[in-house]
Amino acid sequence: MTLLYDRYSSIVYAVALRVLGETGAAEDVLQEVFLQLWRNPGAFDSSRGNLGAWLAVITRNRAIDGLRKRRPETDIADVVVSVEPDMARDAERARAMEKVRGALGIMPAAQRSALEMAYFEGLTHVEIAAKTGEPLGTIKTRIRSGLLALRKTFVA
Repeated sequence: MTLLYDRYSSIVYAVALRVLGETGAAEDVLQEVFLQLWRNPGAFDSSRGNLGAWLAVITRNRAIDGLRKRRPETDIADVVVSVEPDMARDAERARAMEKVRGALGIMPAAQRSALEMAYFEGLTHVEIAAKTGEPLGTIKTRIRSGLLALRKTFVA
């Protein structure tokens, strides 16, 4: 048994560690696999493959069983979900949206359109330039100027 352990323990440990990701749990599986081999050596059939491969499969199965037995890290009863409305945050968000609408309302139409295509439609600068027929540099300038105008709205 000592010779088998010396020869195959590194394989068994490596497989268990890869599946479980914890050294302590991998060591436990290593011990269980060799105890199983000690108690029931007849379970291995040399006509079906070599001992190393068989031990690797047994180890993998034991490690997966160990994963299934683990309890979740937090019990569902311990999880607190807040469903109360946060009035202050909602009010702040509403004020911010009003500022954005106001800033967009006084922007030149081409600038506002470029910002809307970039941030609401998700278009890239190149796509906006192709869609509008404007040069790429012009689109970049409009978006940058629009963002600076929005920033001034929130700083003031």
